[in-house]
Parts: sequence; C-alpha cells; structure tokens
Amino acid sequence: MRGSALIVGAGIAGTAAARGLLRAGWSVQVLERGANLPGSGTALAMWPEALRALESLGASDAVLAGSMEEHGARILKPDGSKIAAMGRNRTARFVPRTVLLEALSGDLPDGLIQWNSPVAGPASLPQADVVVAADGISSRLRTACNAAPPRSLRTVAFRGVVAGPAGGVTETWGRGRLFGITPLDAVSTNWFACLRSADLPPLGSPEAFGAQGTGLLRSLYGGWHPDVARVLGKLDGSPIDYRELFDVPPLRSYVSGNVALLGDAAHAMAPNLGRGACEALLDAVALVDALSSAPDVAAGLQRYDSIRRRRGNAMVRAARLLNRLGTAEHFTDLRNLAMSAGSRFA
Repeated sequence: MRGSALIVGAGIAGTAAARGLLRAGWSVQVLERGANLPGSGTALAMWPEALRALESLGASDAVLAGSMEEHGARILKPDGSKIAAMGRNRTARFVPRTVLLEALSGDLPDGLIQWNSPVAGPASLPQADVVVAADGISSRLRTACNAAPPRSLRTVAFRGVVAGPAGGVTETWGRGRLFGITPLDAVSTNWFACLRSADLPPLGSPEAFGAQGTGLLRSLYGGWHPDVARVLGKLDGSPIDYRELFDVPPLRSYVSGNVALLGDAAHAMAPNLGRGACEALLDAVALVDALSSAPDVAAGLQRYDSIRRRRGNAMVRAARLLNRLGTAEHFTDLRNLAMSAGSRFA
C-alpha cells in the first residue's frame, strides 16, 4: 500500500519514518516546530537491532563512519571498584545525536521538512492518509490516543561533553546519585549525572546555570574515582545541560484512527537503559513495514501497534526501575549485590 503521510516532528523517530516511507513510495510531509536540526548533542547508544534498522533505511554507512564501537559496560562504586559488568557479549556504537540526525535527514528532498511549523493539535493538521505523531514527550497529538500526561521520575539529569577519550563505558552508582561516562567520539567524552530532585537546591533556568552547575557537580561527586574526577576537572567553561526527568505511562494503544505515535510521543522513558533512540528507530521501521505490506491504513496501523506497543511499554517500565535503582538512597549494599549476581547471567 502507498499513500500520503504527514509527520509531526523532525527528531529521530520523525526523520526515520519520513525516510522509510519516502523510500517505500509514499508522499511525505514533515512539520517541525524548530528552525533547523540541532547543532549539538550528546552520545546515543546504537545497539545491533538499531543498526539493522538504519541499514534498512539506507543510513547505516554514515552512522558507522561517525560512531565509536564499545563492548559492554561496567557499573562501579564511587571508589572505582566494580559492582557489575553488563552486556559483555553485546556490541554497541555510540553516535553523536547530530551525526544520527544528519544521516537520517541529510539527503531528504528540499522542502520535505517544513521548519518553524508548530502544531497546535489534531484539528489543525492538513489532510493525509496517515498522521505520524513523532513530536516528543510533550506531544500535542498524544491526546488523540486518550493518553495520560507525562509523569515525573523525581530525578534530574545533567549532561555535557569534555575533551579527551572516554576509555570505555561506565556508570558509577553512589547513594542517591550516579555518574555516567561514554565516548562521544575518539577525542571527546560524553558524561551524564543523575540524582533525586529532592536532594538538589533550586537550580534556576538552564540558560543561567553555568558556573553554578560546575560547582554543584563538583560538590556532589567530589572524591569519586579518578575517571569521574577527570571529567569534573574539565567542566570549566563547558556547557552543562540539565533537565527534570519524566516518562510516559504505558499506553493502551499507539494508534487512534489514522494517527500513530512514534518515539518519545509513544514511550518516552528514563535515559538509564540507553534505549530511547534505538526504540524510536525500531518504531519507524516497523511502521513503514506494516503500512507497506497492509491492504489499507487501518490494518497497517493495527499491525504496527501489535508489534511495537508491548515492547515500548516494557522498556518504559524497565527504564523507570533502573532509574530508581541507580539513584536509590537505602539498601545500596543489597542493590549492588543483586546487580553483581545478575550480571553473571547477562
């Protein structure tokens, strides 16, 4: 089947869906509220299934060329001793968000993405056979599926990039807080920190955070092992992003009428699993395949929902649990023991 698709949002899910549907012979239009693609961004983990999705979209070569390969990750204590080794038999590639978005959208026809085009809600949209809601966690279109609003995780994440190679993938779990390190590229380190909102002073606006953030992070993570100390020592003058974390409660359906939810609009999750970008790509490929092989739109969207919703909802639950574990304040010795035992079977 072929038809017309209106995609709201030019992030990972939206550009991947646009690329796939265009290659499948659909007429595609993308509405994006922003003025252009973001010019910066931290690293995203691409697991093997995401790389297969990118290959089916014809975008894998650019991602492979602009990413770093890593084997497994370590969870550490603040003194640097090991809690667990995870994913030892799995390979992931870490790709800057800018590289991934350029790979997905860089060769789309001029004018296919209409920038500076915010959408107020379903009633404001032009006609199309399929409407793809890829407009993020604050989706204006998710209300079409009678979905609950995002819910707070009661944690805050800080993120940034500093110079120097990462030397592997680690998360360090302390009491009520964690600190993560991954490669951005061969010469840059992507870092992130997460802790409970209740343990933080008032932060003010992200734009005014600046030096306050550097001092706060050094006070929170001072005395942690040398890899964390190295990152903290390079924060001066480096932009620091911070945001409160939310997820979307598991949905009963990703589809309503001719509207399909993709990516964070469907299953925004805590970042702790490192699966958000992967699941968005898998959504896009599943939608393209379902629509292309179905006799009509209704059948195609029903197939998409049956393929992706159970998986997406499970990822939301798992990421929320891991967010709570990584920032737990109590019984951390038991937590560490359980993670160590579980990693033997990972």
